[in-house]
Amino acid sequence: MAVATAMASDGGSGYPIDLDVSYPEKLNRWLPLIKWLLAIPHMIILYALNLAASVVTFIAFFAILFTAKYPEGLFRFVLGVQRWRLNVNVYTSLLRDEYPPFTMDAGQYPAALEVPYPANMNRWMPLVKWLLAIPHYIVLLFLGIAVAVTTVIAFFAILITSSYPRGLHGFAVGVTRWSTRVNLYVTLMTDAYPPFSLDP
Repeated sequence: MAVATAMASDGGSGYPIDLDVSYPEKLNRWLPLIKWLLAIPHMIILYALNLAASVVTFIAFFAILFTAKYPEGLFRFVLGVQRWRLNVNVYTSLLRDEYPPFTMDAGQYPAALEVPYPANMNRWMPLVKWLLAIPHYIVLLFLGIAVAVTTVIAFFAILITSSYPRGLHGFAVGVTRWSTRVNLYVTLMTDAYPPFSLDP
């Protein structure tokens, strides 16, 4: 019954997790050639932060099992890591030109990730979330391939026109939104089952 209730969460604007990346009207046409190089300092820091977030998630797993709560301080830390990761992903995926800030804080980049703190959680859901997410992972595998193709197209579009085709941008942001929601669900930050949707 609890599993069915968790999976009944509807999509669209009713879903509690929101992710958006504002569309850039103009991009630097040569920056895509070196973004991967400029992002290396972030990658090094994120490697360490991701390890720390994994440990925190492990601790949160047992906290939820025993108390039905995700310790708020740990939740804020993992959310900060997720925001940092999103900013760097948006930059290296060519969706924005602004260099990502070295911060976990919200509102510092034209990519927004909002995740409300869950006051109470289902203590048994951590045991099955990975299983319930399998259908999403199957769909996201194909969407990830599609995004790889559209990113290559966008790369050449930026080199030639200094702009990211709006439709491709919306598609890439939608897939990022979907995959982030699934990731946050599996890593215990929400009990709301992610919608099968690219929409906000």
